[in-house]
Amino acid sequence: MENYELKDNYARKINYLRLSVTDRCNLHCLYCTPKEGRATLGHNDILRYEEILRVVRISTTLGIQKVRITGGEPLVRKGLTNFISLLTKIEGLKDIGLTTNGTLLSQYAEELYKSGLKRINVSLDSLREDKYKFITGGGEIKEVLEGLKEAQKVGFSPIKINVVAINGFNDDEILDFASLSLSFPYEVRFIELMPFNDSWGGQYLPCTVIKEKIESAMELEPLRSEPNPANGPARMYKLKNGEGRIGFISPMSAHFCNECNRLRLTADGHLRSCLFSDEETDLKGKLREGCSDEALRSLIVEAVKNKAQKGVPQGKARQKKCQRQMNSIGG
Repeated sequence: MENYELKDNYARKINYLRLSVTDRCNLHCLYCTPKEGRATLGHNDILRYEEILRVVRISTTLGIQKVRITGGEPLVRKGLTNFISLLTKIEGLKDIGLTTNGTLLSQYAEELYKSGLKRINVSLDSLREDKYKFITGGGEIKEVLEGLKEAQKVGFSPIKINVVAINGFNDDEILDFASLSLSFPYEVRFIELMPFNDSWGGQYLPCTVIKEKIESAMELEPLRSEPNPANGPARMYKLKNGEGRIGFISPMSAHFCNECNRLRLTADGHLRSCLFSDEETDLKGKLREGCSDEALRSLIVEAVKNKAQKGVPQGKARQKKCQRQMNSIGG
């Protein structure tokens, strides 16, 4: 088992697993929630923590070294910090992160940090109270800002702020977001809008436009001009004399399929090898049938072999919708 490298049919090394621990969320962001609303899974429909831990343990024997906890909103699931403390004890796991909307972060930051979590991403699409309330379906921006302060206070590093760029909505806030990296050690990452429902049709904004807007007002210094599987899909820069960094993630205009190193485990126990493909492997069913570790290993290896070569056509700003919504896939 030692030094095993999990590779797909295109020689991509797969070492990153994203874990959705719930499909529930305390916000109702417009680009994440379908017009007809979202159905939530029942208690028995989602994987138990011990089942997730088993999948992770087996995955590490296959070469998985990094996991990220997602949702829905992971902080709404009870027992999360205890789960993280158990996750940190898994041999072979080198990197654990969490993505949150930040509204509960001030309440849980210290507990999360003590559980062993050190890296955190906060999703934030507007710095203006009225616009934030609109896009999140009633969220309070002050709760997120308090959460960011508390996360910095207890020692989280890095703290990444994920900004989904939406033309006609937050394109007038690009410089405000970029300026956060001047005064704070945050990594502000601009992410192109992906087509998971029709709510924001025509409001896609490419990262090239975002970068040009920042450069027209500030001096950007390049740190990493291309995506790197070991360090993530962002092209990295910093503002001159800035404390933090700025990243551009371009899944639509300049996809990074060739460098993709990840798998996704949905809250209901399906392993998904590509965000934009509806192909999934049911692990929950096998887990609850009492399958052996070797059988589970084989399912994971087979799912990786079936990983699509490309999920997004190069240069395309639109793509077919997935059958699942983002909250059920996991971020």
